[in-house]
Amino acid sequence: MRPAAGPWPIRIDRLVRAAFWLAAMTLLAGTPLAAQAPTGSKTAISAGRKLEVGRRWTDALSHYQSAVEKWPNTNELKHGLRRSRIQCGIQHRYADRSFRQQLLGLPQRDAIGIFDDLLTRVRSSFVEPITLTSFIAHGTESLYLSLANKRFLEQHLIAERQNDTDAIASLRRTLFNKYWNMPIRSSAEAHRVVSEVCYHSKTTLGLRSSAVVLEYVFGGCNALDDYSACLTPDRYADLNANIDGQFVGLGIEIKGQPGHGMLLADVLPGSPAQTSGLRAGDHIVRIDGKDCRNLSTEEAAGLLKGPVGSGVTLGFIRENTKDEQNLRITRRSVVIKSIPLATMLDTTNGIGYFQMTGFQRGTATELDRVLADFRKQGARAVIWDLRHNPGGLLDAATDVLDRFIGDGVLVSTRGRTFDQNRVYRAHRSGTSHIRLAVLTDGESASASEIVAGAVRDHGRGLVIGRRTFGKWSVQSIFPLARSSGLRLTTAKFYSPAGHNLSKVGVQPDITVAAPKPQAGVYRRPTRNTLDEDADVRKALEELRARLAG
Repeated sequence: MRPAAGPWPIRIDRLVRAAFWLAAMTLLAGTPLAAQAPTGSKTAISAGRKLEVGRRWTDALSHYQSAVEKWPNTNELKHGLRRSRIQCGIQHRYADRSFRQQLLGLPQRDAIGIFDDLLTRVRSSFVEPITLTSFIAHGTESLYLSLANKRFLEQHLIAERQNDTDAIASLRRTLFNKYWNMPIRSSAEAHRVVSEVCYHSKTTLGLRSSAVVLEYVFGGCNALDDYSACLTPDRYADLNANIDGQFVGLGIEIKGQPGHGMLLADVLPGSPAQTSGLRAGDHIVRIDGKDCRNLSTEEAAGLLKGPVGSGVTLGFIRENTKDEQNLRITRRSVVIKSIPLATMLDTTNGIGYFQMTGFQRGTATELDRVLADFRKQGARAVIWDLRHNPGGLLDAATDVLDRFIGDGVLVSTRGRTFDQNRVYRAHRSGTSHIRLAVLTDGESASASEIVAGAVRDHGRGLVIGRRTFGKWSVQSIFPLARSSGLRLTTAKFYSPAGHNLSKVGVQPDITVAAPKPQAGVYRRPTRNTLDEDADVRKALEELRARLAG
């Protein structure tokens, strides 16, 4: 989730430093002056710069994202979006307890070891060739921007040094004038540059070497695509837990909203949070007595973590109320169901419905149980709900598709290494011929798009709803030292007809208008709400017509 950066007083010396940084970034990027931008975007550029000078990175990111959608050809807005995204990444890292406790204290040699392992994997396996020059340049950029980040400075510098604008500006000038886009021809040269930057950072500002090297580790990954990243120990553990479909915790998805607390964007069915009475849309405002209204998402998540059997006391405010309520929840193992809801919607025509929220190791087994139950009830058609499904395991997607497609290609992948080039084919045995209607929306991504693309290309059923997200790439997960990890795009995938719809998405056969936005809250479908669901109603209408014909 994005962390929430609260406003803080702007001093004149900090304003000067931020102005220098903005000017340098303009020189670097070769962006046009605001006066050369389209008239309608000038105000957006000015507003974005004010947010950056105030170091309100989350607000700046949201602002630039909206502005770039309106003026996609304005370079200053695009560069502002990039800066804000990098700054939010720095905020995330330094709010992550595992990053601070397990990585920041590493000796330079151990930090360089992680850097070596990550860079070797990137150069050998990333879907596109990446030069050493590009990777190191992005690390230099990340360190440069971190020197304008309040959280970074507070973590590493005593109060007096945080206000030493001359020293900070001196180090930034060194980075900009000497190392910006410096050609790097070998791993040995990369080591030399990183070591030199460590020396300059130590002598100029007193920065520890691990902080510098880790900006080259995490910041270097900014040279890759949006889906590749170095993972802190906690993020790596969370990702593996999600793949396995089981974790210890409360079973909530939170999003920091400054001044309001942690919005419960989602509450997992059957989780400790749900059984205790928490609902999506509630705001957590206190965790074990600590006010969390202005904490970042990562800071709050750290307070919510704990071992199985331990308890946590939460103060929360129910949606559309003002009074704070309190409850105590015991952390336990939570099993994430891939199919949290399956029901017969129309017993007369034999139409069932199931919602699939992810593709995990046990998804195909869950699906087999659902289909067997539908068969017992005489189902002749099913609505397969993939809305709000961000994807998951590629093998899980092909396993569930194999239940519905009898022969031919399901999906193919193409990457730089031999093991990433593969064609997944259907097996005729055990194929179900039940009619299908697949529901999608803009949150249906990756493995969900594999399913939608195959169903469409094979003419196996209808795709109904909205265009999918457009993430048509494969990520592999690699372990690194100190329990950290690397999520790396290693291949692109293609539909049975040979299409890669990256940044395009699958266009539904029948488009249904999007429902009213829910202000960041995911309202899970229930048996009672399906009757009023426009996508479901349209799917029922189409399936009934086809069954009657």
